[in-house]
Amino acid sequence: MLMEESIEHHGQEQTAKSEDAIINIGNDPVMQSAVELLPILGKKSKVILKSRGNSIPNAVAVANIITEKMLKGNSRIEKINLDTVEAAGIGSMISTIEIILVKI
Repeated sequence: MLMEESIEHHGQEQTAKSEDAIINIGNDPVMQSAVELLPILGKKSKVILKSRGNSIPNAVAVANIITEKMLKGNSRIEKINLDTVEAAGIGSMISTIEIILVKI
């Protein structure tokens, strides 16, 4: 039986399944998001950062702060997925990013 938990942190959403945690990065301050991500990455072996639209630079910045400053040598970016989705009924496109961080 898989256990799911959902905890909301200042505009971020965490959904945990086994070893992965999915974090939605919004327009919160980048350093605040990175600090809140540290204990989650301490408990999980893999964290997936997701963001869309104007929040994409924040997700990239959080990933860089974690891998290059806070956990340098102990974490790395495993994969980056980029996509574009069509907004419902509007006809405009919204870009999305998924950054997978893993502990080494």
